[in-house]
Amino acid sequence: MNDRLSNMTYGGMAPGSALSQVERNKVLRNTYLLLAMTLLPTIAGAWIGVNTGIARLFVGGMGLLLFFGGAFGLMFAVQRTRNSGAGVALLMAFTFFMGLALSPLIAFTLGLRNGPQLIMTAMGGTAGVFFLMSVLSTVIKRDLSGMGKWLMVGALVVIVGAIINVFVGSTAGMMAISTLVVGVFSLFMLYDLKRIIDGGETNYIMATLALYLDLFNVFQGLLILLGMGSSD
Repeated sequence: MNDRLSNMTYGGMAPGSALSQVERNKVLRNTYLLLAMTLLPTIAGAWIGVNTGIARLFVGGMGLLLFFGGAFGLMFAVQRTRNSGAGVALLMAFTFFMGLALSPLIAFTLGLRNGPQLIMTAMGGTAGVFFLMSVLSTVIKRDLSGMGKWLMVGALVVIVGAIINVFVGSTAGMMAISTLVVGVFSLFMLYDLKRIIDGGETNYIMATLALYLDLFNVFQGLLILLGMGSSD
């Protein structure tokens, strides 16, 4: 899991800003383009992690510390450089790191009888959620800024639960956490898309970071649920 504290704190204007519709569309267009680009380093990171054994570094308590240290550090760096080209480069580095962090789950899933199909199903499910939330973000006219506090509570519950479960090792707990992850970050996706459309987020690098985290967590949650449902 990863947190949303950086994105909730930095890089945007309040809903109802005076940003013109043309400027909002530009932010949304640049965000979608950069979001598509982030998939390449993520895939590269996951491939390297699976094929080199680096995936083992992200297993267990020490792996959790490595993940949070790397993720927090890179997100902070992206936030600090969000108004320059360095921000794009650091965002790519962050997504590569996230691919490495995802590699243990990918390796586990590939070890299952129908592993490749499960990965494709999780990808299709994530794309479906993104499409649905994209449509809803254009249809819903009311201000959704009030959702932010409740979603942050949900994200913190997920983080705490995931940390505890690393040491407890409960299968039921993992399934419950993964289900919560899919629900919380699907709603976060709607929230983040609506902020861009309403002019609440003016920086496309930070907007991309937010949506990337949403997609990453939904995909991860779905893949865990599918993998646990297909394994013994």
